[in-house]
Amino acid sequence: MTQKPGDSKLKWLVPPRNADGRFPLRWRMPSWMTLSFFNMISKMWSKISYVQTHNLEFLQSALESRQGRPLITVSNHASCIDDPLIWGVLKWRHLLNTELMRWDPGAEDVISKWPLTNRLCSWGKVVPIRRGDGVFQHTMNFLVDELNRGNWVHVFPEGKINVTKEPMRLKWGVGRLIAECKIDPLVIPIWHLGADDVLPNRKPYFPPRILKELTIYVGKPLEFKTLLDQLKTAKKSPMEIRKAITDVIQEEFLELKAKAEHLHNSRKMISKS
Repeated sequence: MTQKPGDSKLKWLVPPRNADGRFPLRWRMPSWMTLSFFNMISKMWSKISYVQTHNLEFLQSALESRQGRPLITVSNHASCIDDPLIWGVLKWRHLLNTELMRWDPGAEDVISKWPLTNRLCSWGKVVPIRRGDGVFQHTMNFLVDELNRGNWVHVFPEGKINVTKEPMRLKWGVGRLIAECKIDPLVIPIWHLGADDVLPNRKPYFPPRILKELTIYVGKPLEFKTLLDQLKTAKKSPMEIRKAITDVIQEEFLELKAKAEHLHNSRKMISKS
């Protein structure tokens, strides 16, 4: 088991990359099988649910034409099934491409609770993050490195499942990810509704429900280069920069939330009439 240097408690299972920049074959093969399996289930669930997407082309275009530019997607966190459920709307060529699919930090106390889930999450490109350890913990360093390789990272900036659905102060870790990209990243915000109807946050949790309404609203890509240049020119501290970036995403979330809720509630009213 590969562990964070100096921290024997972190259950880190992603191996170091080889000299050629690729992960060892012994990890890539089970990773492909794990991601493909869960992505196929997500695709199946999207077919037996009432899914409505808005502006999905923003995300699909980013996946296909960003040419090595780092991609960061950020979304609200409504249920344990959010990821991989929302990716079921992507095309098969995205879902079956292990190299393309996102890295995702997951709460260590959840994904590392049992050896099997820890192993499956590792193969599924979900890495353990420890609540309270701040923006410079090992997992954040790893995600910054993956972004600087031109890869895709998905983040839930709320930091936990938002059961009340009320606006929450976002964690500044997303600000660090954006600020420390060597190439200006493409940042795409997403707001989704209905995942907690598929897998409720109250007992009984299982089995996941079918024929539920799911609304996925993809926002316009956000650019941070101008803001970063202004902040650096003003000699703002790294903490101030992280906060300023996170504040932009916070405002975008509020706008997306209102739009998505309007569309989702309209669908519910129509279905009841």
